[in-house]
Amino acid sequence: MMSLDSITLYLVATMVAALLGAMMVFFGRQENSPALKWWGTAYLLGAASVALWTAAGDRLGPHLYLALNAVGFVACGMVWNAARVFHGRKPNWPGLVLGALAWVAAVTLLDPEASMLRMIIGAGIVSVYAALTASELWTERRKSLQRRWPAFVMPVMHGCVLMLPVLIGSFLRPHDAGFSQSIWVKVFAVELILYAVGTVFVIFMLVSERTVTAHRTAASTDPLTGMLNRRGFSEACGRVIEREAKAGRPVTVMIFDIDHFKSINDRFGHPAGDEMLKLFSTVVVSNLRITDMSGRIGGEEFAALLPCSLEEGVLVAERVREAFETSGVVVDEGPVDTTVSIGVAGGPAGTELEVLLASADTALYQAKRGGRNRVEAAEELPLSLENWRRQSAARISAPQPRPATA
Repeated sequence: MMSLDSITLYLVATMVAALLGAMMVFFGRQENSPALKWWGTAYLLGAASVALWTAAGDRLGPHLYLALNAVGFVACGMVWNAARVFHGRKPNWPGLVLGALAWVAAVTLLDPEASMLRMIIGAGIVSVYAALTASELWTERRKSLQRRWPAFVMPVMHGCVLMLPVLIGSFLRPHDAGFSQSIWVKVFAVELILYAVGTVFVIFMLVSERTVTAHRTAASTDPLTGMLNRRGFSEACGRVIEREAKAGRPVTVMIFDIDHFKSINDRFGHPAGDEMLKLFSTVVVSNLRITDMSGRIGGEEFAALLPCSLEEGVLVAERVREAFETSGVVVDEGPVDTTVSIGVAGGPAGTELEVLLASADTALYQAKRGGRNRVEAAEELPLSLENWRRQSAARISAPQPRPATA
């Protein structure tokens, strides 16, 4: 029966790590991902260090041997820093080289015969970097733990595999030199291959999740104002309404329509109109609570959902109207009127969003007819969305329709 040679296993491990590292560097450049570049470079450095150490062995000389080991520890520090960069944090440059410096100091100061102690220190340094990497991935709480657990478990298992033989060799069989030079050397080589491949799968899983999240966010966000678009607003409000329904709390919806917006575009140009929209979105967000939902649902129309009673919603709407009116926009041609009409509608726990929007839209129409720059509260919810659609169609066909751009 053929047995696996430890040198062959290590060479295979380094070739696998080098291939995966080159792949991550390539995709990091393609996708402009600094974290992938960090991870890929770490794999390439580690693979080069282990390959030279395995192939040349004692022929390297003490200084080059020490340098190769130091490069390997720097690679471990780069893996930790890659996790930091992936989560938007700056690289920790002192921490990157601290492990290598600790190893150099240990080898320089310790007795050359203290091979077991050097092995403990080396395994401990790698385990510390693995723990830091796991901690960095664990503290990122934007994903559920059920989907994130492989990213945490992988470096933890790596650190445990490294420390286990050290503990066993130190406490159970401290005088058996063959113990640390036979089976565990092969175990380390196999574990290195599995860790390299498994970590790359985890890395690409994290990158893929982030890409999907970014696309989902872009699909639900208005690019001009940064607020939720109609689709994103509807989805977010659905979750809020469901949550509030379980607690038996009412919700309130308001629709905002910037007055005479078409004339602003006609007089001052579309760039001025865009600035007006961005200004109003800032006013809305700054006057709502963090738990309130708001979005741009089309053109110059915005909407918000608040987990509160109708009376409280009217007070908030009035605060938004006053803040926008006093914003004091001035262009080269002179001051610009900044007024908004607002319709507010409230309903008991569990009221559907479309029903609330229909009622708020009716109140908004009344605010427009009443002179604009005012807040109107809906007297009652429509009996059904079909009735509201018929009423809206009747308003459109009436002699004095609601201005489509006012």
